[in-house]
Amino acid sequence: MLRLFLIRHGESIANIGQNYEKRLPDHLITLSDAGKEQAHNAGIWLANYCKNNGVCFENARIWRSPYTRTRQTADIFNNFLKISDIKEEISISEQQFGLFDCITDEDRQKLFPLEYEEYQRQRKHQGKFYARLPLGESPYDVAIRAYQFIEIVKRDYENEGIDTLFVFTHGTALRAILLRWFNYTPEWYHDEKNPKNCWIREIKDHTDCGYINV
Repeated sequence: MLRLFLIRHGESIANIGQNYEKRLPDHLITLSDAGKEQAHNAGIWLANYCKNNGVCFENARIWRSPYTRTRQTADIFNNFLKISDIKEEISISEQQFGLFDCITDEDRQKLFPLEYEEYQRQRKHQGKFYARLPLGESPYDVAIRAYQFIEIVKRDYENEGIDTLFVFTHGTALRAILLRWFNYTPEWYHDEKNPKNCWIREIKDHTDCGYINV
């Protein structure tokens, strides 16, 4: 059986609005103190869950986005999971925000009024799945690259027997992986809420088990 645990990173300094002044590039954004605590508590919870549900770590692997906050989250979780096989994959990184990276919604309208108006037009008429951020990505774009990750997972399962994966990623990417894995529709994505920080979603082969720690 192929088993995946999809995990959104802990609370970051961007999630609480602390990056608007620092203006760090998205890939360098760190966890907040609360985010580190979230990862600590969720890591203990997941290690116990795996122990109590017979999850075997013999052929386990951690996959993580190369962003700082997902690296930090994975490292904290792994204090309890203790998995030595760790790999990074750019296809499960955060949606690219383009012109709108690290600025408030108010500043988006002020600094880029035409681009903001066009983006809102796309969201209104096409829905949030297809609307592309200026010089950035749409969830559709993220779903395209998420399929590359799924192909890697299936290849490693067939060739190496890697059957248990802990995937540390981001909200949009997590939902994009689910969409491609189960052939969910764009309408599903539109209705699916962004997971909260350190929420864990389990997949067993062709079964979506939902978020298991909420």
